Amino acid sequence: MSLPGALRREAKSAVHDWPGILRDLAAKTSDQRLSRFYQAGTVSADTPLEQVPLLALDVETTGLDSQRDSIVSLGLVPFNLRRIRCGEAKYWVVKPVCELSSQSVTFHHITHSDIQDAPPLASVFDELLAAMAGKVVVVHYRRIERGFLDHAMRQLVGEGLHFPLIDTMQLEARLHQGKHRPGWLGRLMGKKPVSIRLADSRLRYGLPLYHAHHALTDALATAELLQAQVARLDAEQMAVGELWQ
Repeated sequence: MSLPGALRREAKSAVHDWPGILRDLAAKTSDQRLSRFYQAGTVSADTPLEQVPLLALDVETTGLDSQRDSIVSLGLVPFNLRRIRCGEAKYWVVKPVCELSSQSVTFHHITHSDIQDAPPLASVFDELLAAMAGKVVVVHYRRIERGFLDHAMRQLVGEGLHFPLIDTMQLEARLHQGKHRPGWLGRLMGKKPVSIRLADSRLRYGLPLYHAHHALTDALATAELLQAQVARLDAEQMAVGELWQ
């Protein structure tokens, strides 16, 4: 099975020149940490997926609005299509700049006592950027990770954070195009939408259920999901530029 032809053509038409983008950003940034991060670069767009160094990343937040809410935890796991490096995984609980809500505590189970002595996000950025440098980041729903990290970096140094990523939710949406959001005729005929949430997507590939909304567990779950997606598509030789955003 391979990526449907129409979707492959759609992906090729939107290939981003991330090596060039990062070079330009390295030359323009005034922050030394960002300069080191951008200078690490990334693989070329025509690199086969099986040769790409990947980093699964998940953040848990106090809400869904990156302008108003804050990050409370981050988890990351380096991997490739054949191996997940759990021994190199990292996890942080950080003190948000806004108050925890009862809804967010119920969602990710990080409580006021958990963040009482937690460090600020700024104190882990060096280690986070070092882990991300040179990797293609893999997330499930890019709006959260990209939006919150970009906003946090702007608050810290006055510049945003840019990096290439693969969104497993977006890939799942492309594979089930039209099915996760049936049109009016489909709804009239009683067709139910195909869920592309992380846990539901994993079930379609026979992957086990994990405890949800823990940053490290969700990062691991995302890494496994991409491996399963690529294996089902027989897409190890697909160019990373067809998937990254």
